Amino acid sequence: MPRLGINPARGHVSDYHPSRVTLCLLTYLPELYGYFRDRFDVIRLSLESLVAHTPGTDLMVFDNGSCGMLVDYLRGLRDAGKIKYLFLSSQNIGKIGAFQVMFPSAPGELIAYADDDMFFLPGWLDACLRILDAYPKVGMVSGFYVRSQMKYGIDSTLDFASRPDVNDRTSLIWPREYEEHYLEGYGWDADKYAQEIDGLEDHLLTYAGVDALISAQHMQFVSPKQVLLDTLPKTWSGHLMGQMRELDMAVDRLGYLRLSTPEPVTRFLGNVVGPEIAQLAHQYGLSAQGKVTRKPRHPLRFLLRSGRVNLWMWKFYNNLFDLLNSRESK
Repeated sequence: MPRLGINPARGHVSDYHPSRVTLCLLTYLPELYGYFRDRFDVIRLSLESLVAHTPGTDLMVFDNGSCGMLVDYLRGLRDAGKIKYLFLSSQNIGKIGAFQVMFPSAPGELIAYADDDMFFLPGWLDACLRILDAYPKVGMVSGFYVRSQMKYGIDSTLDFASRPDVNDRTSLIWPREYEEHYLEGYGWDADKYAQEIDGLEDHLLTYAGVDALISAQHMQFVSPKQVLLDTLPKTWSGHLMGQMRELDMAVDRLGYLRLSTPEPVTRFLGNVVGPEIAQLAHQYGLSAQGKVTRKPRHPLRFLLRSGRVNLWMWKFYNNLFDLLNSRESK
């Protein structure tokens, strides 16, 4: 059938102009039980804090094959104008795979990436940009320093620190309370972490009047888009996780600096909203608790037609999960 009429968009010019920074968030919630039981609340709070504390910036979300509840929530945020670009993958293509789709599509000259379990404080992006704009050839800036990241990917940054116009103060600068927050958020064993950071020291740099800590972490970072395009793997691996350390080291090998803000401007949520983050959320007028409106589709649902059996099985599963993952307090 021949074309009827003329496309009404022909001859028109969009008045949209992308922001300098594209916020990129990767989400993943395959189910609502076990490890993921409380993750909807975590993702929702992460997005709420990101939107509330980064106004006027384009937000891109890539969902890596999540359940319908999260997909519906993300669509709602897009329809409300809070998410500018929404990618909905039909399956989990892995973290690096999502990067390979998301980062080339970002229209901004800078990319501010974060996992979906980060909490963002007011002014977090400005604090990262202050470092990125002041220091030469910056590859990554993170809003929360992690001492264990000092073990790799910092050779170029250490070379820069030795310049005569850079002040490098080396000692154990990072407060213990922030280390404990990181351990709690990521489920690190304290003894194992102590071995991991044994012998490591913090490097606080001052350059052009701006302070920064050496190293960055790959759970949240701000980078020039071109740096990420130059360092991302060029081939498809299929791995769902991993390859992040290789990305960090690739940034370093190309001579770029990896830095963090001297004061934490983001926080780790983990897979549950704990009391510390809940209090912080309320302090900024954010809701620390979501509302589950739909039950997951259990693969054995044909055996669970009884409401009482269904309820008992879910309680048993969650209690077993808690038991298997509990750690003795010290």
